[in-house]
Amino acid sequence: MSAESRAERPKARRSAAGNVLFALAAIVVLATTLLGAFAAVALLLSPLSALAPDDGETAVVVGCIGLGAIVGLMVPVVLFGMVKGDADSPRLGPGEALRKLLAVLVFAVFLAVVGVVAAQVGWILPKDITAVVAVFAVGFSWVPAALMPWEKLGLAGVFPRSRKAK
Repeated sequence: MSAESRAERPKARRSAAGNVLFALAAIVVLATTLLGAFAAVALLLSPLSALAPDDGETAVVVGCIGLGAIVGLMVPVVLFGMVKGDADSPRLGPGEALRKLLAVLVFAVFLAVVGVVAAQVGWILPKDITAVVAVFAVGFSWVPAALMPWEKLGLAGVFPRSRKAK
């Protein structure tokens, strides 16, 4: 609980137009996330299922959903970042936006590869357990990416630090 009173806190400035724009942007991002997941499954399931056993096909679907959802989520966010900026977070330049999109694509391909690797468990485990393994494998595959020292790799601007760390 904060020690300061409510009267001391600055009021947030909100307008009806700003709220409408935020709602529209949120709808666009959610729609592209969902459509990206469906599109990735529709386009990649057939070629990637040849790499997995029959009981592992659900794991390939999970990897494709991860790929399409992360791309569908991040592409509009990066594009919105190119046109919207303020004093705290300036607009993204074309080079920085391209670097961020390439990083997202690399991570998305990584998710698909994790799904295909998790599908190999289908050779020894039943379909339902393979699906659970794939959900955990794809769902937690971001942890190594979060722990990488991006500054040492020259990618400090691709993944911003939290505001608390500043």
